[in-house]
Amino acid sequence: MAGDEQGPAGLDWRDGIVPVSTRFDDPYFSLADGLAETRHVFLAGNGLPDRLCDGFHVAELGFGTGLNLLALLIAWQGTGRAGVVRFTSFEAYPLTAEDMARALAAFPEARAVADPLLEQWAAGARQIDLGGIRAEIVTGDARDTLPRWQGRADAWFLDGFSPAKNPELWSDALMSAVAAHTVAGGSFATYTAAGHVRRALAAAGFAVERRAGHGRKRHMTAGILA
Repeated sequence: MAGDEQGPAGLDWRDGIVPVSTRFDDPYFSLADGLAETRHVFLAGNGLPDRLCDGFHVAELGFGTGLNLLALLIAWQGTGRAGVVRFTSFEAYPLTAEDMARALAAFPEARAVADPLLEQWAAGARQIDLGGIRAEIVTGDARDTLPRWQGRADAWFLDGFSPAKNPELWSDALMSAVAAHTVAGGSFATYTAAGHVRRALAAAGFAVERRAGHGRKRHMTAGILA
């Protein structure tokens, strides 16, 4: 994960539908409805969409297929509130627009709002205007790019590959950087309940809570920055 953007991610396709990283041997989204998992873990885990408002800032580790961004867009549009939500995602191994489109085809609701993202992404843009959401995807190793980031998030989606397979994205130092770039009272949510991740986030200043997971996953983790 060192250095700048690493080029197109290596993929296998499980059942022709689910993209699996050949680098980390891990799927990009849940085999049991990735969109439902996003809504359970990352949206509900951060108290969204209730907290969303003009100027609210969501940050993410692991952009992947863009599914989380599109779920956030659908949720924000559904509130009917005015304004713009900001979204910043850190991604070392960006997918191509073609692979993103193929993966998103599994989720018609997300794919229905994905064209602006896919068109801008294919053109090389990494600052994406989705109308109600202004997104920036920061490519490169998050261990380098996140500490240099000038922003602070109201909510974090911690969505890297499994901590057992992608430990660099769950290190104590990176969890401390997440906390340092979170507003007071800001939140995080993640699908993992790994003990060392929970301890790192607690040490960084979050009040950490283990919650019921999605589908076959018994637990997930969420928390608030004191």
